Amino acid sequence: MTARVALGTVELHLPDVASLKDKRHVLKGLKEKVRARFEVSVAEVDHQDTWQRATLAVAYVSADARHANEVVSKAMDFIENTVAGMVLDTSVEIL
Repeated sequence: MTARVALGTVELHLPDVASLKDKRHVLKGLKEKVRARFEVSVAEVDHQDTWQRATLAVAYVSADARHANEVVSKAMDFIENTVAGMVLDTSVEIL
């Protein structure tokens, strides 16, 4: 069996965030919702020191590449529809 990893990244603009503490609070809640709903790993991977920008990575491991891609894509759609901000860029790749 060969494991496949789907890795998605989503770059966000958070216009209502006024401090790094506020940003951490917003992202913590969002990451917890995504983890609970889709059973994926989620981490902030870029723009950690910038108030109104964040890049989240979403990862899922499966024996089936199509299934992994589907789970990550749904998680990223959820982020886009839930976040109080704008999505600037997204990408998904299968490793």
